[in-house]
Amino acid sequence: MGGVRYKTMASGAGSAVPHPYWPRDLQIDGYRPNDRPMSEILTFLFSVSGALLVGMWFLTGRVTGMSAPRRLAVCWFMVCGFIHGVIEGWFSFYYPVIPKDQAFLSQLWKEYGKGDSRYIIADNFTVCMETVTAAAWGPLSIWTVISFLQNKPYRFVLQLIVSLGQLYGDVLYFYTEYREGFSHSEMWHPLYFWFYFVFMNALWIIIPSILIVDAWINMSKSQSVADRTRPASKSKRN
Repeated sequence: MGGVRYKTMASGAGSAVPHPYWPRDLQIDGYRPNDRPMSEILTFLFSVSGALLVGMWFLTGRVTGMSAPRRLAVCWFMVCGFIHGVIEGWFSFYYPVIPKDQAFLSQLWKEYGKGDSRYIIADNFTVCMETVTAAAWGPLSIWTVISFLQNKPYRFVLQLIVSLGQLYGDVLYFYTEYREGFSHSEMWHPLYFWFYFVFMNALWIIIPSILIVDAWINMSKSQSVADRTRPASKSKRN
């Protein structure tokens, strides 16, 4: 599939097709505005995420000895599996047609694009980052959930890998936009900039950072136990 064609208007050029994205002189070939209200799109996103949280909370309650913080961590990975695999997976497949497509998830991305138009213009970094996220961190998030439910010995290894990947990707996501002068959003807008761009993405810096430390602590404890129980090496005979 080819990339999205876009350009900025040169001075004296004809009027751009009206759209809500930044920079304001951006021209997007074939753009069609959403026909679904913002409230419907956000209700879908948060209701599905909330249902997954509640369902996983009750499911983890059946696991003997799982603490409340650990249950919340497993709930987080379940929501990550949905966001990475379904929402971001859609973008990684359909990014060339999202500006003109009226499928529900395409409209979700067109709504989110008001806070970061890189998703509308199929910015190279954004496409590559989201494709890796969908292909790697989505399935691995689900595997992490299963590993905790089944008390697998590698569960904290998965937690560390997924959280490091999420943190690294999100740091690059913010840093690349900072390098471009936050030109793809309306600076300081309470919904599009602060909620869509800053808050919703900051979650993937704060929570993975906590989970990295948690995995480090648990894996270090396990290694300490292994070191203490390892048979002492026999001294060499004279």
